Amino acid sequence: MFKKILIANRGEIALRVIRTCKEMGIKSVAVYSTADAESLHVKFADEAVCIGPAPSNESYLKMSNVIAAAEITNADAIHPGYGFLSENAKFSKICEEHDIKFIGASPEMIDRMGDKANAKATMKAAGVPCVPGSEGVIETFDECKKVAAETGYPVMLKASAGGGGKGMRAVWKPEDLKDAWDSARQESKAAFGNDDMYMEKLIEEPRHIEIQIVGDSRGKACHLSERDCSVQRRHQKLTEEVPSPFMTEELRDKMGKAAVKAAEYIKYEGAGTVEFLVDKHRNFYFMEMNTRIQVEHPITEQVIDFDLIREQILVAAGVPISGKNYTPNLHSIECRINAEDPFNDFRPSPGRITTLHAPGGHGVRLDTHVYAGYVIPPNYDSMIAKLITTAQTREEAINKMKRALDEFVIEGIKTTIPFHRQLMEHPDYLAGNYTTKFMEDFEMKPEED
Repeated sequence: MFKKILIANRGEIALRVIRTCKEMGIKSVAVYSTADAESLHVKFADEAVCIGPAPSNESYLKMSNVIAAAEITNADAIHPGYGFLSENAKFSKICEEHDIKFIGASPEMIDRMGDKANAKATMKAAGVPCVPGSEGVIETFDECKKVAAETGYPVMLKASAGGGGKGMRAVWKPEDLKDAWDSARQESKAAFGNDDMYMEKLIEEPRHIEIQIVGDSRGKACHLSERDCSVQRRHQKLTEEVPSPFMTEELRDKMGKAAVKAAEYIKYEGAGTVEFLVDKHRNFYFMEMNTRIQVEHPITEQVIDFDLIREQILVAAGVPISGKNYTPNLHSIECRINAEDPFNDFRPSPGRITTLHAPGGHGVRLDTHVYAGYVIPPNYDSMIAKLITTAQTREEAINKMKRALDEFVIEGIKTTIPFHRQLMEHPDYLAGNYTTKFMEDFEMKPEED
């Protein structure tokens, strides 16, 4: 087992990993930028190393600084969390070269699944259902027209190196294809330095449902049920729940088997997520695979009483998995609390938190690194907390979330707490009747003082 793990991340996920390290008797090392010196993950780690100034490309993304921090503290493993270097094949390789265990996917696995066109080809070979579309990268606009005609409109153009909704364009008719092709490539080039595009059939009334998997070094994999992540804004998830209100036992069995088949086909090691689009007829199609822990992993932990971070560490240390597949025996909902103003197009709202009162009580979990007096820097993702409620039924979990949101007081900045309060009252959400298009028609209502 590892003696010391460096957490190459910040905020609540760094704190989350530190807590499990402490419970396992493993020393932890926090790294931080000058903007994060007062973050709780820095205060609670056994050691902390400043790795650079506030901009992430000079700190959290600067591989040489992270490796140097691991070497001077004698860390024998690095946990990357999510974001930053968590799916960077070069960083995974550098860790190997420095004899530091990367608690995540191998460089080969990240490369194989990180390129979406390559990942789709791999999944087709594995026998996992995939969305109809191009076989790989589309080289020319003439080829783009041909594939669109063969696939049938509507289609979706996607950046091969994409993420976060960048380089994506829905096209409903042939005359709109050229503008979509040009603008998607331009956006992808600016965001990722790569303008390779591929095309898929546009799935109407889609659900975004992902399956949590874990694979070990012996080629064995298991699944830990699904999460419904369909409530999104500009392809960024806002809230997630498990089980999905759209799920049936038959569908879960099929999707779980497909996800395990995918993981075992590529001999995946570590925690990962196989993400699917599910249409209104409950047909499901592979979308992508995330070779890291997900933001929304706590809801899976809650419904099956399972520490996914601990399992990551054990698998990285060579411990085999049990091979058991899990189904949820409770209902859990996560609301991402962002420092954003939902009444002003979700504009970021960094600054000092003057007052904070955290919700509590049975079935309430709060993952956060902030506190009263903490200054939220403008340099990073705006998520400052994850509020999770767990209960016997979906209705009880929603009622518990309403109560917890009412208790959650953050002053000094704007947050998305008012949005989540209104979401929990929305008739379509309450009915479980939502797709990835849900936010297109959602409007914030003025709140009473």
